[in-house]
Order: sequence, then structure tokens, then C-alpha cells
Amino acid sequence: MTILFRVCVGLVVWLITLTVTVVGDEGEELVITDSDREHWSFHAVVRPSVPQVTNSSWVRTPIDAFVLAKLEQAGRQPNPPAEKRDLLRRAFLDLIGLPTTIAEQDQFLADESPAAFERLIDDLLSRPSHGERWGRHWLDVVRYAETNGYERDGNKPSVWRYRDYVIDAFNTDKPYDRFIVEQFAGDELPDASTETVIATGFHRLGPFDDEPADFDQDRCDQLDDIIRTTSQAFLGITLGCARCHNHKFDPLSNHDYYRLGAVLNPLKRPLNGRTELDLPAGTLAQRAALMERDRRIDEVRKQIAEVRDSIRAEFLSSGKSALPADVVVAFVAAADKRTQPQKDLVARHAPQLEAELLAALPNEKRQRIAELDRQIMVLREATPDLPRGYFMTESTEPPPKSFLLFRGQASARGPEVQPAVPVVLAKNGAKFVSPPSTHGTSGQRLAFARWMANAENPLTARVIVNRVWQYHFGEGLVRTPSDFGIIGESPTHPELLDWLADWFARDANWSIKKLHRLILSSSTYQMSKADHPIYGEQDPRNVTMWRFPYRRLEVEAIRDSMLAVSGQLRRSMGGPGVYLEIPPEVLAGNSDPNVVWPKFDEAASSRRTVYAFVKRALVVPFLEVLDVCDTTRSTELRNRTTIAPQALTLFNGDFANRQARHLAERLMREAGDDSARQIELAYRLTLCRPPSQPETATMQRFLVDAAGEDRRLALEQLCRVILNLNEFVYSN
Repeated sequence: MTILFRVCVGLVVWLITLTVTVVGDEGEELVITDSDREHWSFHAVVRPSVPQVTNSSWVRTPIDAFVLAKLEQAGRQPNPPAEKRDLLRRAFLDLIGLPTTIAEQDQFLADESPAAFERLIDDLLSRPSHGERWGRHWLDVVRYAETNGYERDGNKPSVWRYRDYVIDAFNTDKPYDRFIVEQFAGDELPDASTETVIATGFHRLGPFDDEPADFDQDRCDQLDDIIRTTSQAFLGITLGCARCHNHKFDPLSNHDYYRLGAVLNPLKRPLNGRTELDLPAGTLAQRAALMERDRRIDEVRKQIAEVRDSIRAEFLSSGKSALPADVVVAFVAAADKRTQPQKDLVARHAPQLEAELLAALPNEKRQRIAELDRQIMVLREATPDLPRGYFMTESTEPPPKSFLLFRGQASARGPEVQPAVPVVLAKNGAKFVSPPSTHGTSGQRLAFARWMANAENPLTARVIVNRVWQYHFGEGLVRTPSDFGIIGESPTHPELLDWLADWFARDANWSIKKLHRLILSSSTYQMSKADHPIYGEQDPRNVTMWRFPYRRLEVEAIRDSMLAVSGQLRRSMGGPGVYLEIPPEVLAGNSDPNVVWPKFDEAASSRRTVYAFVKRALVVPFLEVLDVCDTTRSTELRNRTTIAPQALTLFNGDFANRQARHLAERLMREAGDDSARQIELAYRLTLCRPPSQPETATMQRFLVDAAGEDRRLALEQLCRVILNLNEFVYSN
């Protein structure tokens, strides 16, 4: 009984403590002290001096000096350089996510210039496929999908334009500070445009429940999705943990959370009932002008209808119409008196009647209609149509009041809060003044975005250079890339991180392509991935960067590479998502499979995987088994699993077998019947190298042994084996 009593008392004390933590002192704010700002990521970025190293000949860029200094301190040496072929394939897969062609291999290998690799980097960064590769990384971070999730999983109309915006931003090397501002407040910029308005689709990408039980709570959940994604994607902090109470670990308060909520509160989701709407992608003024244009066009169309209607009754009663008698009767009947069959006849034959009326019009009426048509044309030329976009809007009304919510519940309002930045990051005070808006919006998001995108912000530049490093090396310098807080990992090379952050914001002017060039030009990037028996045991996580990491490619690069080497890849860019293949047995449980997922079209779907339609409630099995990102939240780093279904999918799956067949057909077309040439071509296309002598002998023996069977089938199976080699699905 004594033990039970103590347990019960302990539980009561824990619940009381939790209640105090959650509710606080009736909304009193957490006091942030100087000691709270002592965490490394809250310090201002100060560029450190580049360290001196013993082996200075290894240093190509300042990156190398920082890496080598740590290696020398640990008594280690960096790996030797990668082979030229390996470096070529590594750069291609890294920067554009596609394998090299044989012509590209020959050109690079023949170039003995010391600047050959730098020229290759510039070439790859200039290709449109670069944005397709690196845009996909960003789409992971911002939880991109084309449906809402939940039970009905409705489509997000025109959301693909946001995806295309991201791809174009990476291709044009849009400065990262501008990239931030456009996504968070592109509609509030003085130079707002269709492009910057489409960028604000960032806010609307998350899951959306179109049939919530509690509409007020659902609104809070929508804002929570944006707050969490914003804080993690741009700032590398987990502000979402402060929704119900002060953050358990970081100096982020309940008030900080709801102040950001106040920044976002003016945003409204365009709906018709609970049906999602897209809108013309323009500013409030542009959309208003478009509405006024359409109103005037409707008036002109009414005049056109009046002209035609003026002879309608006479024409129908004249017997000159070629329409059947019952159709004429249906048209003559008053609209509110027509039976349903008559309504059907009217709808079916309306175009024919309109054509007859136009032909029967007297010249003066025909000229009047032509004049009215010209008026419509002038109106359209003066105010052209805008592309449709998927974004939230603000009205010209004053921003609504915002309140701290106890326990995150919409029904438990606390004190009113004003827009502000997190106090721990506020060098000159947390509050800000919203700039005067020229577009009828509050200006609050623009003020917050400019604070995030400022070189003085201690987090923004650090977070993005760490993400870029992560996608190049598999792990970031901070291995919790969306959590730079207390329980996040400390940087493995803190001085390098700060040097890169300062250089990126000030010297590179926020250019991601310049950051790519710097990283790829380093000896650190150009090391081999070979193992070392001692270093591997001492530093299995490669924290000191003694080798280039060995890692599997993402599913997009695997699928795109298969399409490329088989000759089936369609390179068209942009537009609505394409539907990849889903096995019939996966769709069989649905009441209407063809509505949920259109019939598979191989040619249409053979585009880069970044253009695949992303349905939250129905993930394409091929993508899911190979660790595609979780689209319900911001994904900082994809899962890296090694499981049996992956091998089964790549060896036995329909897609892989189909690409093996196409590759075999390509080999027969380009190498003829010579098995040695076929094997050579297959290896160079897939692995960027010729086969070794034992590999050639083994493959030829396989083809000879299968000679009594279908030679084409044997070659197809040989291609299937090559596409399943670790070397094909892993980076060099």
C-alpha cells in the first residue's frame, strides 16, 4: 500500500506540474535571459579565420582547411582522390540526378586540363535538369503534395505551379534571401508578380481536413502546420513544440508561437463551402482588375445574347430551322416550364441553334455582334488572363486579433498577442513594424520574412548551407538539419559551418550555385569513398570527413536513371503531375479505381519523377518502398532503410523489368548482335565505366548458356541484373 500511495502521490504531483507548465501563470510570458542565448546556434555568425594545416597542398578551398585541421588533430589523413570516372558519375548524379551519356564520358576523360572538373560543374549547374534535381530536395522540406490527405484526399488545384516555381528558382539561381521572402510574403512585395504570388503557395501545401468536426480548432491546426514548417524549414527550430506550453528544451515560449501565428492569421484559404479553389495568380489589385474586366465582358455578352434573342422567337416560328420539331417546341417553351426531356434537348442542340441564328441575322445585327466581340477582345488585351495558382489570400480588412490559446485549444483563449519574432532571436527587440502595403495586405508577413532573410539572423544562413552540405554528403555538418536547438546535434565542424554561412550571405550574395561550386571544387568532395580499416573502426559515422560517404541514391534518381539508360526518359518540363503505375491489386479495394487513379500510360508517365502526381492517401508503391519522403510534414532527412521489399521491387517489379526490356532493345539497336559490344555499352550507360575482364567473361558465358533459349530474353535478364547492381543504385 505504501508503494502504491507513493506512486499515486507522484502521479498527482506530475499532473499538477504539467498543468502549470501547460497553462502557465494565466498567460504570463517566459522570461528569456542572456544565458538562454548562449546556445551556439543563437550566437551571431562571425566568420572564423581559416586554420593553418600541415598538408597545405591538399587544400583547394577554405572548406578543405577546416576539414583537414580536424583530421590532423585526430591523427588521420583524408582519403586519396576519387578516380576520374567516379568523380564524373558522382557529379552528374549529385547535381542533375541523371547518369552521363557515353559522349559526355569521352569528352570529360579526354580533357586533361586542371580546370576540367570546374568546367563540368558549371555545365551541370547550367542545365535545366539541375533545378529538377535540387527542387525536389526543397519540396521535401516544405511538405509538397498535390492532394489534401484525410479521408476525402481532395486535389489541390493548380498546386503544380508552385513545384514549377521551385524548379525554376534553382535553375535561375534565385538568391536564397529572395527565395524566402517570395514564399512567405511574395504577394506583399512592392514588385509582386504572378511568380511571387504563386510562391506563396508554400503556406497552403500541408494536409487540409475539408470536413472537420470543429472549424475553429481546424483553423488553429492549419496555422500550426504553417508555423511548424516555417520554423523548421527556414530557421531550423522546433517552434511547433511551443503550441501548448513553453518549449521543454529550447528558450521558445508559448507567446513566441502565437506571435508567429498572429503574423499568419490574416491569411484565408479560398473555398467554396469546403471545396478547395485556385485563383488567378496576381495581387489583390490585379485580381480586382480581372474581376472588373470579367464583369464588363459579361455585360457585353448579355448584349450579344439580346441581339440574337431578338430574332429567336421569330426564327423558330418561321419554320426555317433545321432542328426537329420536338426540339423547336422545347426551345419555344418557357425555361421554367420545360420538362426534363425538353431541358436535355435544349442542352444538346443549343450550339446548332446558335449557329443557325448567327447565319440568319440581318447585316446590321451581325455588324452589331462583331462590334461587341471586338469590345470583348479589347477588354481581354487590356487586362489579360492570369495563370491559376494555389495560394492563400489576405483581404483589405484590418488583421484579425490574435490570442494565446491555452493547451492549443481554440476554445481556451488567453491574452491577446501581437506579431513578433521569437524573443531569444531578437537582437533589437521582438516586435516589428509592418511596412506599408501597396497591395492592400497587412504587411506583417513581409516584415517577418525580411527578418528571416537578413544576414544578421543567426540561423537562416547556417540552416541552408547545412542543408546543401547534407544533400552533397548525406549528412549535414549539423546532423539534425531542422533542429538547431538544445537537443539537436552540435555541428561536427562549427567553424566551417560559420565560415560557410557568413561567406554565403555576404560574399556569395545568397547564391546557391556559388555554394555548389565551392563545395564541389574542394578536395573534401573529390575524395574517394574507399574504406579504411582503422579509421572506419575509430570513426564509423565519418564525423571527421576522412572519406566521401557511401550512400544509396534517392528513389527519384534511381527511377530517372533507369529511364535515361533505357532510352525512355521524356525530358519535357513543368505542367500538371503525371500518374505513375500503381499495381491493380493496390487499387482493387477502391470502389472506383479509375477515378482514384487514371489508367496507366507508359509514355506519359516516363518523365522525371519530380513530376509524379503526389497523392497523400495513395503513395505509389515503387516510391514508397524506396523511402520517398513523408508528405504530411516537413522532411529534413529521408529514411534510409535496407529491406527485402526493395530488392524484390527492383528485381521483380513491373517498372524495373520494363526498363530492362527497353535497355535490351537499345543495346540491340546500338550494338548489333555482338555480345561483347552489348555488354560494353550496357556498363558504360549504367555505371559510367567499361566492364572488367571477369565481368565481360561472366556476362558472355550467361548469354552463351542461354543461346538455346530466346537470345533477346537472355539479354533482357542481363540488363535486369545490371540495373540491380549496388553500383547502379549507389553514388560513386
